[in-house]
Amino acid sequence: MAPGFGRVITSLPVRVICGAFGLFLFGVSIYAGFDGTEAPDRNISLTLLFVTAWLGFPLLGVLIGNLFPAFNPWNAVAAPVGWAWRKLAGRAPSHLAYPEKLGRWPAVVGLFLFVWLELVYGEGSGVAVGVTPEAVSQAAVFYSVYTLVMVALFGREVWFRNGETFSVYFGMFGSLGKLQVRGRELGVRRFLSGATTWVAGIAGSVALVICSIGTTTFDGASEGVFKNGIQWLIDRCADLGFNPTASTRISMSIFMLISVAIVALVYLVGVRGMSTVPGSPDRWTLWRSFGHALIPIAFAYLLAHYFTLFFFQEQAQFTYLLSDPLGTGTTDLFGTAGYGVDYNAISNQVVWYVQVGALVCGHVAGLVLAHDKAITIWKDYRVAARSQYWMLAVMVAFTCFGLFLLSVSNQ
Repeated sequence: MAPGFGRVITSLPVRVICGAFGLFLFGVSIYAGFDGTEAPDRNISLTLLFVTAWLGFPLLGVLIGNLFPAFNPWNAVAAPVGWAWRKLAGRAPSHLAYPEKLGRWPAVVGLFLFVWLELVYGEGSGVAVGVTPEAVSQAAVFYSVYTLVMVALFGREVWFRNGETFSVYFGMFGSLGKLQVRGRELGVRRFLSGATTWVAGIAGSVALVICSIGTTTFDGASEGVFKNGIQWLIDRCADLGFNPTASTRISMSIFMLISVAIVALVYLVGVRGMSTVPGSPDRWTLWRSFGHALIPIAFAYLLAHYFTLFFFQEQAQFTYLLSDPLGTGTTDLFGTAGYGVDYNAISNQVVWYVQVGALVCGHVAGLVLAHDKAITIWKDYRVAARSQYWMLAVMVAFTCFGLFLLSVSNQ
């Protein structure tokens, strides 16, 4: 890549423009949530946050690289505040030392709660997301205050690298992409290679990947293989005296935790199997060493499950939601408020091919990463290959389960 182009992309004016744009869109989503319609499919807030950002940044991360830091709305607030502090006080603000054992666990909890807000608090309605726009805006304001407080305590770089949910989550997928910002330079690396250093022994990193796969699995299974179990547990909660809303949330929360636990158990089986191969390190080392191989699987599950949602909701995003962001029917900024979503724009056959292709490619990429790591641990390539029989079993299990969920959801 031409050095001049890279310097322009990472220059201060570009970073300021991107940050201001990200902050503006985040502000629009919050404003629309409070003042717009409560209809989830007519308010731009939900589509902008849960579809365009939540699904768009992982997709761009894999295709290009991690773009979220440039548009991070909290960094757009914290960076100029830190700059003003240094100018006025004549020194950088002092921060607390970030606990090493805490690692990325705050991001893991944040990821689980974000998906919980969408799927459980909103009681899983069939419209884009079931939670109301006002509830999302309230959560966004609360999370923003929390994030800025954590930045003030631990510093921007440390918190965005470890604790801030979306920076860590989008960075996980961005590690698969070819572009990487190194300081103020834009560099090119081999596809997938960034994932090999993403875990980097940081506590909670593997848990974040597992949580990503598990929560996506729950979204698919809640309307399929888990449906009867969830309903049975709802009835038992009702028998105990809980109201319908509480019964639903308790039941779905438990099954969401079960989904994450199942993914962790499958991976643990692979780790235990590898530990039986002569010359293997301890199980904890294996657990951390091969966690990055699950990142392509997390993306494969995300793409396979949400492909149609992203495809159709982006039509809404750039037509009637863009012209009438509040969904009140009183504005038509770009003359597209009367447009609709063309559900015939893509066939079911194409959707199926994309979903299956995503699962297969994701799991093949995971095997490649796992094999490359095994060679660095077991110097004898034949022993390394034997260790990967267990990871192959893990990948096959994830592939079969993913295909099963797709087949059930498409019935």
